[in-house]
Amino acid sequence: MSPRHLSRSEFLALTGLLSGSALLPRGAQAAVPAAPAPKVTVATPVSSAALRRSCRAALSSGAPVDPGAELIRIGEWVQGKGLDKDFYGNGAFVQDFEARIAKLLGCEDACFMPTGTMGQLIALRIYADASGNRNVGVHPSSHHVLHENNSHEVLHGLRDVLIAPWNRPLRASDVRGAREPLGTVSVELPVRWLGGQLPTWAQLEDLKRTCRSKGVQLHLDGARLWACRPFYQRAYADICRGFDSVYVSFYKTVGAIGGAMLAGKREFIRSARIWRHRHGGNLYQMLPYVASAAMRLDDALARIPEHVRRAKLLADALAADERLSVLPQPVQTNMFRVYLRGDPVELSARRDVIAREDKVWVANGFSATRVPGVSETELQVSDELSDLTEEIAAKAFRRLLDAA
Repeated sequence: MSPRHLSRSEFLALTGLLSGSALLPRGAQAAVPAAPAPKVTVATPVSSAALRRSCRAALSSGAPVDPGAELIRIGEWVQGKGLDKDFYGNGAFVQDFEARIAKLLGCEDACFMPTGTMGQLIALRIYADASGNRNVGVHPSSHHVLHENNSHEVLHGLRDVLIAPWNRPLRASDVRGAREPLGTVSVELPVRWLGGQLPTWAQLEDLKRTCRSKGVQLHLDGARLWACRPFYQRAYADICRGFDSVYVSFYKTVGAIGGAMLAGKREFIRSARIWRHRHGGNLYQMLPYVASAAMRLDDALARIPEHVRRAKLLADALAADERLSVLPQPVQTNMFRVYLRGDPVELSARRDVIAREDKVWVANGFSATRVPGVSETELQVSDELSDLTEEIAAKAFRRLLDAA
């Protein structure tokens, strides 16, 4: 049957194949899920940068930035604050910012990292050496599995153990039911490939208790942690309490030019600084990266609740159309995924037409899924949605299907 002849209920049922769960026998326990569908993403071509800049609004974040103007802005901010440069991270400004983030996350200390990949590898390596167990329990969509070229295995001899099904966040029951002894568990909050899904507060607390009782180190992959607070309605320190270490990004959500922070107990961070040096991460001057994060952080965090509110409205407006499916329902952060019929290349071409005619950038790119004829895209509400109403934004997105 061609996908365009499917009923709404059939279409929604088939999108379950994206998680791999629909491939399992009924009643089977998916401790180790089927591998996810290859992410054949049609990236935004370089030639589309000018087209996107010409748009009045965007449903996905990541607009092209004038690098020269951004560096000038950072420089003027540094001059206005009268900041002195650091040497390999040693300097009052960098160290004060580390202390500020540690307090915000409820941790004893923190260490600035050039990249999140470096910070997370360091955390996992420290735990593996301390416990002698190199098994790391992860969700199948974990950064460690999908986006880091197996660096945890190649560089540190770690082994990822997939302990959860693709279609939901990792839970305490996954740790309890793991078929192999785990030294560490790494949990992403929110789960990007599930449209920003989060475990409930009760599930999160159960996970923390379970890892503690089993002597398993619990690491928080907080690449997009900043967007979690509206869902939990708790301070970041409360969310992070019970994790042994926390990583946060400064270019995701915050919009800095790069950089991340690894936070945890003082002794852990002392070891992390040594490993940062071993990884080649002791930049001679960290000031530009830290300044970029520091000058944006307060404003970025203050805007998140409004972004989440608007994301919910936009998702509801899109979900009313029976030709597409939104994940999750209801939306929990400022991001979600949309599944729709169409070929990624053709959808990208239609997107460009909409951009030229409506001046609205409806998506960054499209990926093929397990379901023949169905593609997916990630939407993320930010300031780039501008003053466009959610209904008008949804109408522009629906033109992708109208054109078909």
